Amino acid sequence: MRSIWKGSIAFGLVNVPVKVYSATEDHDIRFHQVHGKDGGRIRYNRVCSECGQVVQFADIDKAYVSEDGTQVVLTDEDFDKLPAAEKHEIPVLQFVPSEQIDPILFAKSYFLEPDSASAKAYNLLASTLESSERTALVHFTLRQRTRLAALRVRDGLLVVQTLLWPDEVRAADFGPVEEGVAPSEKELAMATMLVDSMSEDFHPESYTDDYQIQLQKLLDDAIANGGEKVTVPSVGARESDAEVVDLVAALQRSVDEAKKSAKTG
Repeated sequence: MRSIWKGSIAFGLVNVPVKVYSATEDHDIRFHQVHGKDGGRIRYNRVCSECGQVVQFADIDKAYVSEDGTQVVLTDEDFDKLPAAEKHEIPVLQFVPSEQIDPILFAKSYFLEPDSASAKAYNLLASTLESSERTALVHFTLRQRTRLAALRVRDGLLVVQTLLWPDEVRAADFGPVEEGVAPSEKELAMATMLVDSMSEDFHPESYTDDYQIQLQKLLDDAIANGGEKVTVPSVGARESDAEVVDLVAALQRSVDEAKKSAKTG
């Protein structure tokens, strides 16, 4: 695993040198576009709409168009003038109760490794966060972009998770949930029983990405078949109940099925 960033955490007057690594990776199978008739690759050229010429990356700048149609072009020199002095420092802004951070704000995660002869300052910060049950809010600059981030502990290691800014989270604009349809005590009791019958500790390794597994099998079979496509049986649509009139009866059936699954599993 190769580090993608080096810097330090500024924890008051304490400086914690760290290396940063991506904590997650995407295993989705990638495809490229081809001409369905002959299988030729589809290429995309960077063509200027004004002169019709193909433009090299070195000659491409970034443009912003305002709502009134005004276009502003910025060069690399313009971006270099923006404040990013802390790009090699992760300053701690404050410490907040961990439960106050809504999970919807979490974006990408990064592991932090101590980058000094002594890991004492690193371990001090990790131990303090863990014992206080608090999360540090920090500024984290990566690839010339400064984000708000959460600094927390996972299995003894410091982890930075970038956060969305509040205005990046959309408001639900479909209106309030219909009122006057509060569940009855019996329905709540049955729903609670269903939750209890399906409750267990979370073991993420017990779940699999069935779509990617079947897609890989499809590709492997096609390759073994000389590149020819193979027929894959379609998955039948799951039968769905008609609109549930008796919610308690549906919950009871769900509880019974959950208990059966637990016995056979």
